[in-house]
Amino acid sequence: MPSKDSTQLSSEVASLAAASSPSIDLSTAPPPDNDPAILAHLANVHIDRLIAHSPIYAFLLSRASFICAKRGAFRARLALGPEHLNSRGSLHGSVSATVVDWAGGLAVASWDGRFRTGVSTDIHVSYLGGAREGEVVEVEAVAQKVGGSMAFTTVEVWAVEGAQRKRLVVSGRHTKFLKEPGQRAEGSGQGAGRS
Repeated sequence: MPSKDSTQLSSEVASLAAASSPSIDLSTAPPPDNDPAILAHLANVHIDRLIAHSPIYAFLLSRASFICAKRGAFRARLALGPEHLNSRGSLHGSVSATVVDWAGGLAVASWDGRFRTGVSTDIHVSYLGGAREGEVVEVEAVAQKVGGSMAFTTVEVWAVEGAQRKRLVVSGRHTKFLKEPGQRAEGSGQGAGRS
């Protein structure tokens, strides 16, 4: 069997990854500090735990695509549809709060490879601007601190055009109580502390 050159092999791997994991956006070049293992872990948590077991996440966030991830942080994008809008045609406040909830939990999951991220104790959302149907928003979530029993995250939602952020739409903070022991992803190698 003839050997394939590395360019052809890389192209085939990217095609297979895109086909088998639709929530990872391979068309946008990730930043140099992107960790593919964490990115894949977040896609699995998103699909296998959140979308599969939460009707609200399935309804609002099933089309979210992950751009990049590293320990304690990730970015994702979502094209806004009619289900994301209020009666005035702008991003609904409850959708914004749901995004902060979703993204804060996934930031905790990216910290050390856990699948369970506890329960919310506080969510604060600042509504700073609007976004309309057809616009794309970029969600950036950061786990500021993950301890033995509490986690603190920040979330920003930006309206984007192409690769450029246009305006900050939502800023949020999400605090989680890490009630259940976390489950680490096999072979993730992330973190050595408690879940």
